[in-house]
Amino acid sequence: MADEWTLTALLARAGVSPMSGQSHRDIPITTITDDSRKAEPGALFVAVRGIKSDGHHYIDAAVSAGSVAVVVDRDVPVPPGVVEVRVPDSREALARLAAAYYGLRGDGGGGPRLIGITGTNGKTTVAWILRSILRAAGYRVALLGTVEYELSGRRMSAPLTTPAPLELCRHLAAARDAGADYAVMEASSHALDQRRTDGLTFAAGVFTNLSGDHLDYHGSMESYWRAKRRLFELLPADAVAVVNRDDPVADLMVANIAARVVSFGIDAVGADSRAIVKTIDSSGCVFTLRGPTVEVPVRSALVGRHNVANALAAATTAEACGISVDAICAGIEQLLAVPGRLQRVEPEGCPFSVFVDYAHTDDALRNVLQTLKTLTSGRLICVFGCGGNRDHSKRPRMAEVVGQIADLAFVTSDNPRTEDPRQIIEEMLPGFRSTPRCRVEVQVDRRRAIEAAISQAQPGDTVLVAGKGHEDYQLIGDKVLHFDDVEVARACLDPAPAAGATR
Repeated sequence: MADEWTLTALLARAGVSPMSGQSHRDIPITTITDDSRKAEPGALFVAVRGIKSDGHHYIDAAVSAGSVAVVVDRDVPVPPGVVEVRVPDSREALARLAAAYYGLRGDGGGGPRLIGITGTNGKTTVAWILRSILRAAGYRVALLGTVEYELSGRRMSAPLTTPAPLELCRHLAAARDAGADYAVMEASSHALDQRRTDGLTFAAGVFTNLSGDHLDYHGSMESYWRAKRRLFELLPADAVAVVNRDDPVADLMVANIAARVVSFGIDAVGADSRAIVKTIDSSGCVFTLRGPTVEVPVRSALVGRHNVANALAAATTAEACGISVDAICAGIEQLLAVPGRLQRVEPEGCPFSVFVDYAHTDDALRNVLQTLKTLTSGRLICVFGCGGNRDHSKRPRMAEVVGQIADLAFVTSDNPRTEDPRQIIEEMLPGFRSTPRCRVEVQVDRRRAIEAAISQAQPGDTVLVAGKGHEDYQLIGDKVLHFDDVEVARACLDPAPAAGATR
């Protein structure tokens, strides 16, 4: 961040042009904010229309706190003496201004080489594998994603998969200042639709896959994939777009973009990089990485065919960024686990297996259940629920997938928020009608559902607790209550309850 900015210089560095015919006087800017409660003397306040509130309604409050200029995208009264900058889209302007303010744009700016990952499933795992590969190549790597933010050694919890523009750019600037060479970040569809990443310059963009999710927000699958596509529209000509050729929307994601396109796939014969699966078992997987100029065996501790695809996505991206094959193979092999992704929790010697996984879409749940089914000699038992105030359409689909693959299902709560958890379950249950083989039990209390599943497990069985993964909370009403699937499962398995857990 520069020590001093003037409004004209900041707008120019950001590439933000006031609407035609508008002029303004130049003034010093001390800080930038989109939250009137954080405004201070000399601030530039950017009024952004959100889902629940509109920043244009808080201009007076921002000015009262000391803001000297405001960015708006509609006609609103602005107090006398305050500079008004009218733009077509204040969301996009905020992203660009944030990047400029923190020195991530324009002449003399810069930061770590940025790799963005988008897709319905697999973003977190691909990001963790990529970080491991880049570390194996000797680089310092920052990570921003669903599980955590890590800025060259400093870790913090991740309230959002992709932070808001000012926080995102502040983190990237901190990573740059700490000496990070690369930053790997997950780009959620919400963030892309809300233009949070519009100010950034990506070296690479990765598309994992697309299936139904977040339709409560996007409204349709077309709007959903168009939001994902935004990442690839942002790529400059010297960047690379890495897409999953096994997914039917791969071509739509990268049609008519400026960047070079590289593809990967397990089944797609025409993909630039392919994985030829050799073995998948409880210890991980072995596959041959086959590209235009390379064919090498790769070993991963991550379980499942979907994780072969995730490793292939990371490997293809790394290779496109110039990383050596030796570092790619070493990085994949060195990553032993990703928190809350098919995380094994049973103690050594337990006669049955217990896994916790973040799967909360029907496609992700299918992948995880199919993987565990092949590794299970006994019954497959699944504990799962669906989030409240979210996409209703996936509720019966989730149940149908569980009914098709599992032998015993415990339907329970998973962040019901302000909805009645019993009503959520009622909307899920019709999905089981076509799968009478699966026995279904309803237990609204998630702790009791996990306890019941584990108490009924027999030698050779596998228990999957799905939906929350790494999360350590349950959202009930307007309260955030501590709840950790791993903690609860371990407490059920251990006669001495884990610290902080209750039965």
